[in-house]
Amino acid sequence: MITVLLIDDDTELTGLLGEYLEQEGFRVAIAADGERAFGRIVDARADIVVLDIMMPKVDGLQVLRRIRSESAVPVLMLTACGHEADRIAGLDLGADDYLAKPCSPAELTARIRAILRRTQPFDETISEGTGVQGEGPLAIDRARRIATWDDAPVAWTGVEFNILDVLIAQVGKPVSRSDLSLQGLGRPIASYDRAVDVHVSAIRQKIGTFDDGRSPIQSMRGIGYVLVKA
Repeated sequence: MITVLLIDDDTELTGLLGEYLEQEGFRVAIAADGERAFGRIVDARADIVVLDIMMPKVDGLQVLRRIRSESAVPVLMLTACGHEADRIAGLDLGADDYLAKPCSPAELTARIRAILRRTQPFDETISEGTGVQGEGPLAIDRARRIATWDDAPVAWTGVEFNILDVLIAQVGKPVSRSDLSLQGLGRPIASYDRAVDVHVSAIRQKIGTFDDGRSPIQSMRGIGYVLVKA
């Protein structure tokens, strides 16, 4: 059974969401504030964390920063409507996706399932072929969900790996932001949605450049991104 850890100081909301998630077949653990969150991740053996950004004492971004220093567990942020800066900051720190509050339990559940589908061991629905595929110093092992640069392992979030997987499967071909959102995040892209761009930026920072100084991932204005040939 999948365990969802809800980290939010709004006890009424966590009660509502927790009840709905349990009806949908999840096990639910709750942390009422950021200070209690760290221990609960380990104690509850969380498979995914739903993290509110706006919390007293220790806010969600601080919690997320510590999570990412210790764990690759998928994280779905809850942010207030209109707080784009919080969403971008969370994605920069390694959150897998975000959802604006107030949100319906059904939408939250769908988003959780989408993230889990994309962060479980290799699923051929998002990749072409199996085994190891490489392009220059970049290599990806889909079965083990490992991607390396110059034979050195790189720490990826689940969504970063998925986006890189899609790009390397289509090496040399432009991939639209819409397709990257569908195949990488498991959801349609929304208006003014920058999640894909932030994840691509994070990938670029984690890998190097080719010998000629080019970035392996190039922007295609009005289209999306392409993983260029070495």
